[in-house]
Amino acid sequence: MNDKAPLTMKDIARELGISVSTVSRALKDSSRISAERRAMIQQFAREHNFTPNVLAESLRHSKVQPIKIIGVIIPEFTHFYFSSVLAGIEEEASARGYRIMVAQSGENYEREVRICQSFFENKVCGIIVSQAKDTKKYDHFERLMDAGVPLVFYDRICTGVNASRVVVDDYRGAFNAVTHLIETGCKRIAFYGSAPTLEISKNRFNGYKDALLNHGLKYDETMTRICDNRADAEAVTPELLQQETPPDGFFAVNDDTAIGILYTAKRMGFRVPDDISICGFTNGQRAVACDPMLTTVEQRGMKVGEEAVDILIDQVEGIIPREKAERRVVRTRLVVRGTTR
Repeated sequence: MNDKAPLTMKDIARELGISVSTVSRALKDSSRISAERRAMIQQFAREHNFTPNVLAESLRHSKVQPIKIIGVIIPEFTHFYFSSVLAGIEEEASARGYRIMVAQSGENYEREVRICQSFFENKVCGIIVSQAKDTKKYDHFERLMDAGVPLVFYDRICTGVNASRVVVDDYRGAFNAVTHLIETGCKRIAFYGSAPTLEISKNRFNGYKDALLNHGLKYDETMTRICDNRADAEAVTPELLQQETPPDGFFAVNDDTAIGILYTAKRMGFRVPDDISICGFTNGQRAVACDPMLTTVEQRGMKVGEEAVDILIDQVEGIIPREKAERRVVRTRLVVRGTTR
């Protein structure tokens, strides 16, 4: 068992080789279970600090109102997209009579696990989360769901957990962006993406690659980089631009990375967009604060946050069945500005 996540009745049942219903009855001191077995199960629960989920129990009785606090986990506060999602969550939650409790994972798995445990202990009615970049194990999410806590993922979804999710159409957004680069004259387009373990990175890469193939351009793996922030973009871009045949276009997984490419290219004497076209993905405030202003894919973070809250509250209030994994896609749009022809 993982001591860093809340212990559930399912865990106790697995450890003792008995059914969950037997554990439940024993913990309620039911006479249907022998006194000896009740004592054994109760002792095991005490020794492993088992805490019954009062919220999950209360939600089974329609006359009991759930605690109206939603836990929200964001990877980082400073990222424009996540802050806009948070704004959408707060606005919609407030309109429906709920409050939010927010924590930042800092892109750290261990911290994310601790936050989940803290939210559970504070009896939130559900959790909205975008997983950290280095999250590879999903036990902490599964335990929450086993304990009756609804989860809704946004942006970075957890494919290993059958939970509700809200995403933007990453594939179509990337496909349209790269198509725009090609149709405005680019022939050698580089791709800067996040770790391939993240679903958003896979989808944006596939959109990039399919746009090339759809327009008769050969995919060249030497034109792709794992790079999703400005500092890394400024570090790796010179090598690409110093090639004998450098890229004439860049598609980046987010605006900060695209801006890193922009300022590196300008510093090296390239003209944007005459020599090089650049497209980002977010459409945050920085996209209009750079020179020239950035062509980018708008993610509509506010809308993502609103949709995530609607799903979660509907599940808490029984409008959507708890066992149904709701999936919603928010459409993106390409915003053309000065970094493309």
